[in-house]
Amino acid sequence: MADDKKIIVGNDDGDTAEITNLKPKDKVDADTEIMSDESANAVNDLTAEIERLKAELSEKNDRFIRLQADFDNFRKRTAKEKTELASTIEQAFLKDLLPLLDNLSRATDAVEAGDNFDIETVRKGIDMIRQETVAAMGKHGLEPIETEGKMFDPNFHQAVMRIADPDKEDGAIAAELQRGYIARGRVIRPSMVQVVSNE
Repeated sequence: MADDKKIIVGNDDGDTAEITNLKPKDKVDADTEIMSDESANAVNDLTAEIERLKAELSEKNDRFIRLQADFDNFRKRTAKEKTELASTIEQAFLKDLLPLLDNLSRATDAVEAGDNFDIETVRKGIDMIRQETVAAMGKHGLEPIETEGKMFDPNFHQAVMRIADPDKEDGAIAAELQRGYIARGRVIRPSMVQVVSNE
């Protein structure tokens, strides 16, 4: 401490005190040393926090990539299952139509062969094929839209003609020109109808 300077400080009452004045270099070095310890701790804390956040971000990024891959796989699997289901339903429907095709083929072969048959036999055969068709399609959810004695409903009917009929109420269906169908609650073809209009 040879370089330290002693300073005598006095006040108005005559009291004095002796203090040691450090060299400016020593003062700066002491402050720097104190600041360096605090800064080092702060830097260490921030570095640790950055590393923690990086690890957390990396983990969340990995999780996001896994979730995205899982979703893509789910979407592909669902699309494949839908295709397979549609194919299965289509095959079942076609299988139910095969007896109809067989009966039509037998009827055609009988007519072409010139076997003995009358018109009534042909009519009965065609009616049986129609009934089998209705049953096969009904098995798959197809239902006819009823029009007899009904009022016109644009949700189920398509008016293609209007006729006057004083015996029937306006808006009543006078005749069905083409049958409409519903499949599992949805109209797939509206009935084409003649509607009463007495105005």
